[in-house]
Amino acid sequence: MDVIIVGGGIAGLSCALSLHQIGIRCRVYEAVPTLAPLGYGINLQPNAVRELFALGLGEKLSASGILTQELAFYNKHGQLIWTEPRGRAAGYRWPQISISRGELHRVLLAAIRERIGDGVVFTGHRLTGFEQRGDRVVARFDGPSGKPAGEAEGSVLIGADGIHSAVRQHFYTGEKAVFDGYLHYRGIVEAEPYLTGASMVVVGHRHHRAILYPVTRRPGGKVTINWLAYTKIPPGSPPPEAWDTAADKQTCLDQYKGWTYPWLDLHGLFASTPAEHVLQLPNVDRDPIPRWSFGRVTLIGDAAHPMQPVGAQAGSQAIVDGRVLAASLMTVRDPAEAFTRYQNQRIAAMNDMIIRNRNLGLESILQTAEERAPGGFKHIHDVLSQEELETTAIGFKKAAGFDVETVNSRESFVELAAR
Repeated sequence: MDVIIVGGGIAGLSCALSLHQIGIRCRVYEAVPTLAPLGYGINLQPNAVRELFALGLGEKLSASGILTQELAFYNKHGQLIWTEPRGRAAGYRWPQISISRGELHRVLLAAIRERIGDGVVFTGHRLTGFEQRGDRVVARFDGPSGKPAGEAEGSVLIGADGIHSAVRQHFYTGEKAVFDGYLHYRGIVEAEPYLTGASMVVVGHRHHRAILYPVTRRPGGKVTINWLAYTKIPPGSPPPEAWDTAADKQTCLDQYKGWTYPWLDLHGLFASTPAEHVLQLPNVDRDPIPRWSFGRVTLIGDAAHPMQPVGAQAGSQAIVDGRVLAASLMTVRDPAEAFTRYQNQRIAAMNDMIIRNRNLGLESILQTAEERAPGGFKHIHDVLSQEELETTAIGFKKAAGFDVETVNSRESFVELAAR
């Protein structure tokens, strides 16, 4: 069997390594001319990290990032709503890793070149169409100039080409991304550590919140902090597709005046971020779909279940997709049946996660606290009971498949030595 993977991001590269682990050949086709991902952050949950350890990459990624110790929620006044241990501190056998996306991508790409070879990742190949011909799939590509860049033929095709997936559009023609009316700013900056030095923090409420976490340790005791800041897009603004990724930093700062707390000067952190490191993006996802697999073609990652950046799920679930898909190809001889098996194992939970994230997932307790006590509180239990807090926390983890019991009690989806 030989596999065409469309998309050279986290989903596509980690899937390629999983397929190589089970002895299946693959080629990866990426639209951009050069693989040079930005260094903004990503959180890898233990359910994905245990699979990366099974791929022989866990120690390297652990050393490259920060092992998250704590998740903490605060209201807009800087008052603590909820805190919980994370990763090994919470009893998992594997850590939660906060890491630069660029570093994660570099590690994955280096592993592909070392294990599979230099000639399996093709950049500057934008998918323009494909067709299934009996037991083969033929894909067509254009190059950066828009001229045809040739065809690729394989036993199957995997769409790992993100939220704007051309593979998905083939089956769901005319489908539009869903915009929720919010803009998120994204930045990365070197600063002094805060709280535990390995804390992921969410501050605010549904309509106005910030997320931050350190992704690397720097010389002299500082850390590189990744941050996201959400705000409602004003009426009369351009449509989402017209927003440029380059942000007006001052507009972001104006939204967060007064967000200065004893444990962190959030406004000051944003202000100290170099303007060229501040991006703006409309908050979009897509509606759940009833099928990912169509004969010898399937979808993984954001191509299958693009979700809002809530609960640090998208990247982790993309890695798990590739592992479940590889396991299905090991178990079932017919590729089309294997793709359906993979889909049936994953689609219900991921479609549920899309909706949960629209409703803020675990972060919904921020909105509840805001609605019940917009002026703040003396003690959180005057606003939210311990039972409410704990039920929300464990419910989201169970739905996403990364509660401690589930992760610790199962083997890797692919129980083979890394190769």
